Amino acid sequence: MESTVMKSDTATAEAVDAPHRYTSALAADIERRWQQRWAEDGTFEAANPVGALAGSTPADGRPKRFIMDMFPYPSGTGLHVGHPLGYIATDVYARYSRASGHNVLYTLGFDAFGLPAEQYAVQTGTHPRITTEANIASIRTQLGRLGLSHDPRRSVETIDPAFYRWTQWIFLQIFNSWYDPDADAARPIDELVGRFERGEKDTPEGVGPWAELSAVERAEVLSGYRLAYADDAPVNWAPGLGTVLSNEEVTADGRSERGNFPVFRANLRQWKMRITSYAQRLLSDLDRLDWPEAIKIQQRNWIGRSEGARVEFPVEGPDGEAGEHTVTVFTTRQDTLFGATYMVLAPEHPLVDAIVPAQWPEHAASAWIGDAATPREAVDAYRRATQTKSDMERQAADAKEKTGVFTGAYAVNPADGRRVPVFIADYVLMGYGTGAIMAVPAHDSRDFAFARKYGLPMQVVVEPPAESGLGTDPADWEQAFDSYDATIVNSDDSSEGGVSLNGLTVTEAKRRMAEWLESTGRGAATVNYRLRDWLFSRQRYWGEPFPIVYDEDGVAHALPDSMLPVELPEIDDYSPRTFDPDDRDSVPETPLSRNEEWVEVTLDLGDGPKRYRRETNTMPNWAGSCWYELRYVDPDNEKALVDPENERYWMGPSDGTDARTGDPGGVDLYVGGSEHAVLHLLYARFWHKVLFDLGHISSDEPFRKLFNQGMIQGFVYRDERGFPVPAAEVEEIDDAYYYQGEKVSRELGKIGKSLKNVVPPELVYDEYGADTLRLYEMAMGPLEVSRPWDTRAVVGSFRFLQRLWRNIVDESTGAVTVVDEPADEVTLRVLHKAIDGVRRDFEGLRFNTAVAKAIEVNNHLTKAARPVPREVAEQLVQLVAPLAPHVAEELWTRLGHTTSLAYEGFPVADPALVADETVTCVVQVKGKVRDRLEVSPSISEDELRDLALASEGVQRALDGAGVRKVIVRAPKLVNIVPA
Repeated sequence: MESTVMKSDTATAEAVDAPHRYTSALAADIERRWQQRWAEDGTFEAANPVGALAGSTPADGRPKRFIMDMFPYPSGTGLHVGHPLGYIATDVYARYSRASGHNVLYTLGFDAFGLPAEQYAVQTGTHPRITTEANIASIRTQLGRLGLSHDPRRSVETIDPAFYRWTQWIFLQIFNSWYDPDADAARPIDELVGRFERGEKDTPEGVGPWAELSAVERAEVLSGYRLAYADDAPVNWAPGLGTVLSNEEVTADGRSERGNFPVFRANLRQWKMRITSYAQRLLSDLDRLDWPEAIKIQQRNWIGRSEGARVEFPVEGPDGEAGEHTVTVFTTRQDTLFGATYMVLAPEHPLVDAIVPAQWPEHAASAWIGDAATPREAVDAYRRATQTKSDMERQAADAKEKTGVFTGAYAVNPADGRRVPVFIADYVLMGYGTGAIMAVPAHDSRDFAFARKYGLPMQVVVEPPAESGLGTDPADWEQAFDSYDATIVNSDDSSEGGVSLNGLTVTEAKRRMAEWLESTGRGAATVNYRLRDWLFSRQRYWGEPFPIVYDEDGVAHALPDSMLPVELPEIDDYSPRTFDPDDRDSVPETPLSRNEEWVEVTLDLGDGPKRYRRETNTMPNWAGSCWYELRYVDPDNEKALVDPENERYWMGPSDGTDARTGDPGGVDLYVGGSEHAVLHLLYARFWHKVLFDLGHISSDEPFRKLFNQGMIQGFVYRDERGFPVPAAEVEEIDDAYYYQGEKVSRELGKIGKSLKNVVPPELVYDEYGADTLRLYEMAMGPLEVSRPWDTRAVVGSFRFLQRLWRNIVDESTGAVTVVDEPADEVTLRVLHKAIDGVRRDFEGLRFNTAVAKAIEVNNHLTKAARPVPREVAEQLVQLVAPLAPHVAEELWTRLGHTTSLAYEGFPVADPALVADETVTCVVQVKGKVRDRLEVSPSISEDELRDLALASEGVQRALDGAGVRKVIVRAPKLVNIVPA
């Protein structure tokens, strides 16, 4: 309390001595006034070519820039000082872009559907819309104090029916489309129907001619092609929560991250997006994007392209002959097919139930079956045991214990006709490949461990080198052997039509085997992707309703555009139904399904009024963020997703070429955290490409340039138990840290409530002003690098603004002190070098070095004789304006200008003043420095040679000797070799 009083007394004294000093109170007043003026004048409103936001700007020849931040989620906890980092950076860039002659689209909306608001509603009984809108208002206020130059007319919220009407509309475009492999693009589903009707395309194998199919059968066929479709999918089901969880919400030990409930694998009917159809385009087009390479690598790995072969393994029927079922595997090592001694299916594989026999075969080894009396009993028990394991746990490379069970079925190795037992094991997942593998235990580490445990045979087909000492019996090995620098052995089928790989290299054998598989109809060379179709439904209330209804036959029907939006109904209970945490056989009951009045409807979809049932799942929280950049472009359009002319202006290819082959188009700068490297960015790219294929937009990619900002971290203080203590109450004494008299440790970590180190931005606003916070966060270090927050260091940025103010305004009288006299050459050189550097820094998003250059100019003026020349003061204010816009606007006005600084042309450096006046040239004789010359940076080699030879140092070193050779590297080096 004493320190606060002393500080207050000091501030009062300073106010008396310097009533016009730049203080926190003056900063607050300046910031309030300028934010109000910007709002009243519509300073940052960007004009569209056509429509409600049309204006003259797009036609005046200025280039455009579309600048975006990643959608924030309106959390009830509000913002801390780490949150604004990216927003400040994009605002600096937007302000610089306007000043450098661009028409700038820059705004911010809110991704407001999702689980947190629903959880709060369940706990409190408050409707999620009420809490979400309150959170949005709170965050708008917090961000508003930063003076961000957003166009407020373009801001959107995903929970607004006027917004999610178009989310539903896009879903229907995807639902009503299929991927045409011949065009390598999405096409309307009606085109596919037309091909079926005209006989230009065959229906899938096993399905009759299109003309003979019923309406239900046709719907089923089309569902196999649609880009949005409903299907049974293995999901993470948490009965204790009553909901399905994403993989990211499941811990490594198979429990829910929220509540620590058991999670089981269950097959449930879910909506999916056929993003796998776009796998290659999503992969290839990464090369056309200006994105960080680390993000591209993550997306490439997620898509996971693998070249290999599809191999068909017939399953034996009860009589030992080939049965009706075939197991398809994908392998990248088809050269090892002769070494496949057993097969493994994922426990969830749909063929498992079909191939399990009633009884165990006579020769089944006891190690394969355990204590089960029948194959069905063994399979069911194993499935129950593996239901609680997460995919991560099942795939852990260091998992010591491999488990599995024999299904009782055998398949036939297509290479040599040998019978191979078929197992199920949890290390094989349905989410990769075909959910089945051919096991080659001699040459695969996981198969090796599994075969060792269950006594399965191993066949060497890749010859180990003699120097390895491994020999040819894998029973003597400690680990599987796998090498591309090897020869194929034991891989010969001499029967008619067989194939031999012996003596070939791995690469040659892979090609030969793929050709043989295709020629015999037993497989083919193919490409596989790790990417799986996108699970696109949630058993939640707080999300976008699907614009889908079902008829009495269960056929899904798209609602017409005239019935959009399908609004969320008001309900009393937002909770999904929960079950006993161990009730693995339970199934979800969604909140919407309990509102029968909303679910059961009579509609006329073109063939008269009929009864339908609405879809009661909702869309995932990714939906709105998949396309929001398009709504920023044309937010008031009620007739279309976006007007084509507006989209083409803001997002179209910059070079006027086809976006599929040239510039893909998209947002000019997209800034956000690297945690969204895969899912959000991949999903948004998929939606955008579908809309491009269907002709709704001209850009093939949503985000042309991506930049990932780092994280502002905070110091975390822990007591002797390791528990965090309030950072604000920790004292530093003699380089040690104490909380309530007890010594605590300090470490860097995320800023958050759980670590008790939150610093609300209001604390900085109140103490120093928003411009100081902006300046400090930009000066802390490179934007892409994480850095620690240090409240004590903020004062440095505040003092810079005070010195800037003092160089222009008299603190006693408030009068402007600049003079209309030319600046000296030294000052002009300092200024213009800074202008040149700051321009390049802003373009490269190097804001910390831009701040340093502005400080350098200001320090020069502080040390120089007063007063400051107007031409220098005005350009320095312009340099600072993107970083600290409020104080810059105020100084600009006090310097006599009546218009906002926002669109004043950014200073341009004079090249003659940027270039160094002289540079030092080192002159050597026989490699030793004999003189140094101050020369012009543009001096010619001949001029420099003559000056060097004539210098006193060189003449002394030569001492009358002749010169054999002169090496000149103008303007910095001359090396003379005596005769």
